[in-house]
Amino acid sequence: QVQLVESGGGSAQAGGSLKLSCVASGRTDRRYAMAWFRQRSGKEREFVAAIGWSGASTRIGDSVKGRFTISRVTATNTITLHMDFLEPEDTAVYYCAEAFRGSPSEDSEDYALWGKGTLVTVST
Repeated sequence: QVQLVESGGGSAQAGGSLKLSCVASGRTDRRYAMAWFRQRSGKEREFVAAIGWSGASTRIGDSVKGRFTISRVTATNTITLHMDFLEPEDTAVYYCAEAFRGSPSEDSEDYALWGKGTLVTVST
């Protein structure tokens, strides 16, 4: 059974950087897009970034564009969210997700498998 395991959450100061990683364990022949979503306290889940199964195509959410990037190592089914110039508004639980399609999507309905989430806290 495939599971998504996130790591790398924690605390940072505004202006700093963090990296989140997610590995799809259990199988190695995954050809699905993967993504990061986040949920801030009292808010609905929000799209952050997505990457296609080969790593060639990406989508970045408007609220993090220019600050966050996403990358993928297909051999290990691992994606990484590189977060730079962090802002207190980035404080949220970040969720890794795997789509049932190969191209990246901003729609959470396209994602069938979700991780448990990892907390990121950004202080001033």
